Amino acid sequence: MKTRYHPLFPENGQINMSASSSEATTILDILSPKSIKVPFEVSNKQEAIDGLIDVLAEHGHITDPVEMKHVVWERENQRSTGIGEGFAIPHGKSTKISRLVLAIGVPAEPIDFDSIDGQPVKLLALLLSPSDKIAEHIQALGRISRLMKDEDFRKTAFNTDSAQELYDHIKGLQD
Repeated sequence: MKTRYHPLFPENGQINMSASSSEATTILDILSPKSIKVPFEVSNKQEAIDGLIDVLAEHGHITDPVEMKHVVWERENQRSTGIGEGFAIPHGKSTKISRLVLAIGVPAEPIDFDSIDGQPVKLLALLLSPSDKIAEHIQALGRISRLMKDEDFRKTAFNTDSAQELYDHIKGLQD
């Protein structure tokens, strides 16, 4: 089987995180337990993306969910963010957000996401960033991607029973 290239997973599996930034961001800097949905009751890609944006809005992490849905869907329509191995990283940048935020969902049942490997998605991490934080956005995507490439993490995440359990697992890996 031929490996397909994806911009988040270069062929050698390495992501260059040496871009200079005055603010090093960890996953825990942009994620809270309230921004994690387990189980995430969605049946398709549209519900999943819109639902995670709604979670961020409900908890005051964003103020304009309509704009955020627009930017994420604009990006998603260019190329699916279903990066394979049961994982998707929908993302977008906007001037109407002041800091990076992350929401994670573990669908109750895997959903079709037009992923590059054709497999359904079992875990989504939605990242929103300010338009002027390009380096931070790329760094966050890289950190999320590295986490999701870890097979042990994926197995645990796919089978987690609660948002707090998943958050604690991520926290344990960041320590």
